[in-house]
Amino acid sequence: MKIKKGDKVKILAGKDKGKAGKVLQVFQSANRASVEGLNLLVKHMRPRKQGEKGQRIEFPAPLNLSNVILVCSKCDKPTRVAYKYLEVMKKNDIKQKKKVRVCKKCKQVMD
Repeated sequence: MKIKKGDKVKILAGKDKGKAGKVLQVFQSANRASVEGLNLLVKHMRPRKQGEKGQRIEFPAPLNLSNVILVCSKCDKPTRVAYKYLEVMKKNDIKQKKKVRVCKKCKQVMD
């Protein structure tokens, strides 16, 4: 998955096109992600108990991942993602490879 929880993304299509926000949740099976403060929908809740009032709840609806692009934390530009394997030293001098995301524009590691 190229986009993870906590990443900053920019929206490419829809009513919030051009806006940026932080990813709150990623739904891998549905290929969707919800972004903080964007693509807000209103849900009307009925009163549950007598004397209680009904409410309108705004929540960020999930967007298709094809409609968002990752914003690099280093160069602050929207970019595609490349992958790279880095050698990491573990305990007892054991070399192990770690897969990391890399910005296509500035070539910096994003993880």
